[in-house]
Amino acid sequence: MTQSHALPGARYVDPKILARIGNLELLARNVVEGFINGLHRAPFFGASIDFAEHRGYVAGDDIRRVDWRLYARTDRYYVKQYEADTNTNLSVLLDVSRSMSFSSRGIPKLEYGCFVGACLAYLAQRQRDRVGLITFDNDIVSHVPPSAKHFNVVLHTMDRAKPERRGDLTAPLKKMAEHFKRRGILVLISDFYEEPDSILEAIKPLKFLGNDLVVFHVLDPAEIDFGYEDASSFEDLETGEQIPVVPQSLVKEYRQMIQAHIAALTTRFSEHRIDYTVLNTAEPLDRALFSYLSSRSASSNFRR
Repeated sequence: MTQSHALPGARYVDPKILARIGNLELLARNVVEGFINGLHRAPFFGASIDFAEHRGYVAGDDIRRVDWRLYARTDRYYVKQYEADTNTNLSVLLDVSRSMSFSSRGIPKLEYGCFVGACLAYLAQRQRDRVGLITFDNDIVSHVPPSAKHFNVVLHTMDRAKPERRGDLTAPLKKMAEHFKRRGILVLISDFYEEPDSILEAIKPLKFLGNDLVVFHVLDPAEIDFGYEDASSFEDLETGEQIPVVPQSLVKEYRQMIQAHIAALTTRFSEHRIDYTVLNTAEPLDRALFSYLSSRSASSNFRR
């Protein structure tokens, strides 16, 4: 994604610039506040926002928020206040397996995943939602239960995450289902190095509990376009196996395989009404935020 095609609110085109901030809370605040300011200027502002309550008008309030029908009945000025599904549990489910350490020319997938998770956690606590976190590889690594007081704990836990073991979705996601008896929003962030049918089977228990599931598929640019030229050995980060590769002989076949993988996931998630977005670690974070807000709006409209 280039700057000219960035969604409203984008101010940081290159995620490597974000990496220099070095503080997840500051990063999340800057990205989210900039994004929301962009939404305020955009024609779709309010699409994912639900009415919450009225309050008395004070000098400086946006007159577009005045409820004129209520004024006609009461002869008093009241402003509509909006929230997006407040007092909800939002849990970030973050893949910290070894494959998430990969980076070709930008930032590692895990770091990008932390950026996304931190921004969504900040957005949630800004709306007074409860936030939590589970990190996992082939098992649950850390668990921060959703709470209105756990935002800083969530960020601290993300900051300490290390991609040390191989991944496996089935076992940890099955265990996670035991933690989410109360309906909430689950944001799953992973590179999904498994077959689409296996991925869906692993995720189903979380969805069947009535949770709203938002899935972000994080990929490095090289994993999408396989832009290598020189013959060399490639290491499987999950197993450590070294594989000799001549890129020119594989590039077409590889691109077809990765696109087929993404297409299969798109179809399967769509069939189960699970929101799915592919994220390129070279792209700005506003895409993830916009996708999340759009999915919240769609699910909210569906429930109504």
